[in-house]
Amino acid sequence: MLEIAIDRDQPAAEFYADLTASAVALVDGEPDAIANMANIAALIWQYMPDLNWAGFYRRIDDELVLGPFQGKTACIRIAIGAGVCGTAAATGEVQRVADVHAFPGHIACDAESRSELVVPVVRQGKLIGVLDLDSPLPDRFQPADESGMVKLIGAIADNLG
Repeated sequence: MLEIAIDRDQPAAEFYADLTASAVALVDGEPDAIANMANIAALIWQYMPDLNWAGFYRRIDDELVLGPFQGKTACIRIAIGAGVCGTAAATGEVQRVADVHAFPGHIACDAESRSELVVPVVRQGKLIGVLDLDSPLPDRFQPADESGMVKLIGAIADNLG
């Protein structure tokens, strides 16, 4: 079993470097994408403060389908282009939303969520899903969180699909 200890209070660059190194170690040599998504969702949930949901939606045909996550029960299917996750999937661009209630077409799977960060997961040029992080705090996600999660997903995308 991999021993992981990440200091939540260190500067963001160091925190995300440690989180990414831990994520890479967790998926190393494991071919099962669902198992890898489950461990990554648990890793993020354990070490990132102020989250109320952390997990994946997998692209299956023309929709996003709920994958491994930590948090409250969630929407099972999201149309590509709908809500924050569907917008990230449709555009291929990270969605960092300070106030989800102001986002056009927001899908409220959990009414307590106030801000959201969604990172597309791309493998070999193809969208295979999204990483979705929700917080009950407005404006929880900052540029450092976005760049840190983009690097983390980029480092492990080949192990997620």
